[in-house]
Amino acid sequence: MSKATATTENRTVTPNEAKTAVQHAMKLKRPIFIWGPPGIGKSDIIKQIGDLLESHVIDIRLSLWDPTDIKGMPYYSANDNTMKWAPPVELPDAQMAKKHKKIILFLDELNSAAPAVQAAAYQLILNRKVGTYVLPDNVMIVAAGNRETDKGVTYRMPAPLANRFVHLEMRVDFEDWLIWATENKIHPDVVGYLTFSKQDLYDFDPKSSSRAFATPRSWSFVSELLDDDLSESTLTDLVAGAVGEGLAVKFGAHRKVASSLPNPTDILNGKVKSMETKDISAMYSLTVSMCYELQEAFKAKAKDWNSMADNFFGFMMDNFETELVVMGTRVAIATYKLPFSPKDLKNFDRFHSKYGKYVQAAMAS
Repeated sequence: MSKATATTENRTVTPNEAKTAVQHAMKLKRPIFIWGPPGIGKSDIIKQIGDLLESHVIDIRLSLWDPTDIKGMPYYSANDNTMKWAPPVELPDAQMAKKHKKIILFLDELNSAAPAVQAAAYQLILNRKVGTYVLPDNVMIVAAGNRETDKGVTYRMPAPLANRFVHLEMRVDFEDWLIWATENKIHPDVVGYLTFSKQDLYDFDPKSSSRAFATPRSWSFVSELLDDDLSESTLTDLVAGAVGEGLAVKFGAHRKVASSLPNPTDILNGKVKSMETKDISAMYSLTVSMCYELQEAFKAKAKDWNSMADNFFGFMMDNFETELVVMGTRVAIATYKLPFSPKDLKNFDRFHSKYGKYVQAAMAS
């Protein structure tokens, strides 16, 4: 008789799946622990949930705390001749609980905290109290930390403490990141490059000796660098320091090709009908830039928006291969939420007859 083999591989969730799961667990006041490698966006997820639920988020980095930071400090009370505890000011008190409808107590880097700190946190998580301090009823506990395999400073969490949590392990998901990048105005050069080279969004290898590696967090920093007026030399040095030298070279080469592309605004206004370069990564970047310009024009309620949308489809059909036309349409509709009106687009019939079935298949996948 053969015995069933237990698997040690953990189920993983995308950032959006984690966001949904955390919200449901919080309704039941069940503490959540979000696991994931560095730079994946664990802390940002909690901030997003706080905004969605209109909750006040208290972010505590437990790796920097001592046990007394949780338990508080003892002091002598002359009024009743006893020793009492003064709770830490960082923890929510009754006054704060009245001020906010919901409070999220985010214990970040919990498993990087010393065992003595974890023991003190266990009392708070298990009993919702430590010493004389009691957590208000509207406080929800969420924790996060890196995995033991991530080459960070971590301590194995005691089984009784681990059993108090619902555990979610996050993974990087490009589609989730693309939506976030669009909403947060990440630089079109970054979005265009990563749309073409999705694998470069995250390349963390715990076995590598490299100090710099690509993560959603480090690409956000690259986006900020591109908004500054820096020399190419300084920019390359900083990008290499953020995502690694290899990716910095690839990204720099992409930007050189992309810089020779026609202005997306001129394309949308019908001034440019064709392009010379056929570099695929540059075409991806141009498509993203056109989608961004269309979104901004729609927000500004541009009177010629339908004409711009029509030029968008016409340009793609005249210059791009089928795969890129389908990708551009999917990004425009699914990611940038552009409300195209078929009856107002002169190019729609030609577009639909040639690409309609491919776009429908891509949207359904």
